[in-house]
Amino acid sequence: MNKQKSSTAFRLTVMAVVAAAYAALTVVLAPISYGPVQFRVSEALTALPFLMPGTVWAVFAGCILANLYTGSVLDIVFGSLATLLAALLTAWFGKRGNTVRNRLLGCLMPVLFNAVIVGAVLTWGYQFQEFPNDPLASYGFNALTVGLGEAGVLYLIGYTLLRQLPKIKVIREFIERFNKT
Repeated sequence: MNKQKSSTAFRLTVMAVVAAAYAALTVVLAPISYGPVQFRVSEALTALPFLMPGTVWAVFAGCILANLYTGSVLDIVFGSLATLLAALLTAWFGKRGNTVRNRLLGCLMPVLFNAVIVGAVLTWGYQFQEFPNDPLASYGFNALTVGLGEAGVLYLIGYTLLRQLPKIKVIREFIERFNKT
């Protein structure tokens, strides 16, 4: 196999593994991955585009697969879109350098997009109306709970990954190889 085909195969394999890991983590941990109060551990993978921008599409694909489990078109489309937008902006911050500020802002993107978009999907798509006479209060509640769960995942796991992975020589070399292909 020539070098270009080998590089393409490597890149596609990494992306397939990231997508599968996202989907598998979400579904295996389904009781805490879905609903108005969620702690979707797989969302920590949305930090990867900070280090490896090419994984944006892998995280997006994994989210689509995970959201197929819900059977809700709104969740499949808009929940996955939230993850895509967050991953794109996380990658953008990563391209500006691996600084504390950029890592914090990169991790904030999934928190904001999921709070706003998934909060809306839960409120109006699933009718999670904690305050039946006040849909805006229900939306605020859902956005808050999704945002808090997302912040927990991103700042406990995602941020730690962004800080620690580049310090491990074999992983740093892996990241460099992926980014060069």
